[in-house]
Amino acid sequence: MSQTDEYRVPPSEPVYECEHCGRPFAREEWRALHRGLEHASELDDDEIEQFRAAYEDEQGSIRMFRLKALATLVVLYFTLLMIYAVI
Repeated sequence: MSQTDEYRVPPSEPVYECEHCGRPFAREEWRALHRGLEHASELDDDEIEQFRAAYEDEQGSIRMFRLKALATLVVLYFTLLMIYAVI
């Protein structure tokens, strides 16, 4: 990302800005992930711990999404298979 990127943030929403590049985030966890991925060499121990916690939470969410998507595809497959068998 270049420094010329513009961000439109509603004035009524909370903003969590990256101290290194000034990029705004809607959630503190997203800022922690950004700092850990983009500015890893500049973080102290507390910020590294925040990144690791946010990363683990994100991994859990992604794993749950994948399981739900797989279950949906399996149900859809067998539903279409049963419809095809009836027709």
